[in-house]
Amino acid sequence: MIIKKTTLIIGDMISIAVLTIIGFATHGEVGSSFILRMGTTFIPLSVAWFLSAPWFGLFDEHVTSNPKLLWRILFAMLFTAPLAVILRAFFLHGAALPLFVLVLGGMNTLGLLVWRGGYLFIARRLVKLPG
Repeated sequence: MIIKKTTLIIGDMISIAVLTIIGFATHGEVGSSFILRMGTTFIPLSVAWFLSAPWFGLFDEHVTSNPKLLWRILFAMLFTAPLAVILRAFFLHGAALPLFVLVLGGMNTLGLLVWRGGYLFIARRLVKLPG
């Protein structure tokens, strides 16, 4: 098995965490005083991702080892982002803004594509897989 599920899970978590920090940094909200606030984005997004991703086979070796199937990340994020924003709004007793769904979903789709595409590229080079 070239791509281990554990590696994907850890990589996805790191990717989501880094993108959460970058998102807060773009608003000038980085530092220890914002850690709990970052959690209100990171945790709902992680929960939503790990509920959605398996439905699209994003932890199955057949799918994760095929670069032609990376597009499934986009479809998973179409369900993940709205769910994450709704969960976040619930925790913060606020509104679920459609623009935030687009930004959160778009940036995390790109981030996960970069992470998973890069990992797949390196893994294929190390093992010399065909294709």
